[in-house]
Amino acid sequence: MHTKVTLFVQCLVDSMFPEVGDAMVEVFDRLGVPMEYPEKQTCCGQPAFNSGYSREAKVAARRFIEIFADSEKIVCPSGSCVHMVRHHYPQLFADDPLELRMRVKEIGNRCYEFSEYLTDVLGAVNIGAEFPGKVTYHDSCHLLRGLGIREQPRKLLNNVAGLELIEMNDSDICCGFGGTFSVNYPEISTALVDEKIDNILASGADYVVGCDVSCLMNIKGRLSRRGENVKVKHIAEVLAAGGSST
Repeated sequence: MHTKVTLFVQCLVDSMFPEVGDAMVEVFDRLGVPMEYPEKQTCCGQPAFNSGYSREAKVAARRFIEIFADSEKIVCPSGSCVHMVRHHYPQLFADDPLELRMRVKEIGNRCYEFSEYLTDVLGAVNIGAEFPGKVTYHDSCHLLRGLGIREQPRKLLNNVAGLELIEMNDSDICCGFGGTFSVNYPEISTALVDEKIDNILASGADYVVGCDVSCLMNIKGRLSRRGENVKVKHIAEVLAAGGSST
């Protein structure tokens, strides 16, 4: 019997890409993993924290800790949000009493990114998915550099029937989104995403796949503005394709 997972659904997924959340549920259903979804969950506080508003971010963090306090395992389809909980929450509460600091650290230890949980906790690399096509993979910054997750998504993609994984050049270079960075420095952001798209196109892939919808939203928008035909998918959508729930 699998441990129940509590779904921590990133704001962008909830508001703009609900199909990613649906796909994550489909995958866990297929694997027989029980789930719950706290409807009162809100933002983890990352946008405020990244913009320098630590006090406001701490309010959101307290709310997160309250809502997920009793969750055994917390799983999120976003490396950047998991990075926030694991690594920046301890910074926000560094001057608080020891008991609270320990709670913060402990909840971070129970929080996992989706591909990480599948491979490292469940030991599942073949989800029974089928996704015909040529796919290239984008390494998002927080996922790779912050959480050290590189091979897990690739193991999952390499076990999808019909999928050909083609590595692009410089897959680990930033796409230029960076949250408010893309708003504050649009020229630099555009230059970075154009370089990313050039590498995607050079790979000959039909799809670009990633684990963070923030990056994928940025890449998808620029692909559209450039009139390119490469499609964009979150890894959960790929893993949910072609299978059947048990």
